[in-house]
Amino acid sequence: MESLSLAVRLAIIFSGIFLWVGMLTGVWKYWQIRASAQARAHYYVDIAHRSSLLYAPASLILAVLAYFCIWDATVILICVILNLVFFSFSILSYILHGLLKDTTNQFKQPHQIAAWTLPSWCMSLAMLLLIVAELGGTSVLLLGAIYGLL
Repeated sequence: MESLSLAVRLAIIFSGIFLWVGMLTGVWKYWQIRASAQARAHYYVDIAHRSSLLYAPASLILAVLAYFCIWDATVILICVILNLVFFSFSILSYILHGLLKDTTNQFKQPHQIAAWTLPSWCMSLAMLLLIVAELGGTSVLLLGAIYGLL
């Protein structure tokens, strides 16, 4: 275990956390389906459940890419952390919307979180940062893994 870098270990740990959150939100989703006249959970409860379950294997893929990546350990760690932070932020925002039942479309303007209205630039900036961090971080890891494997 000591031979695994911090980046690889974090990605594996967060994979387990995301799986566990996916299971918990699955129970929440089931509970809402059972209590609903339409046999449906709130839109963002469903999204939180599915996204958690999808980010779990995505985090394992990051662990594998980080393991085979030839770049400096600090660069690899930053790339993994960027992805994990934005994965976590996404899941938490879905859970928040599911708890508050404040929207079925977080991109609908005005952007609402409970009673608060967010300026549209906040959502645009958050999505831009997410795109750059996730695509950029994964691209760096993928390129480093390709060089390491070839």
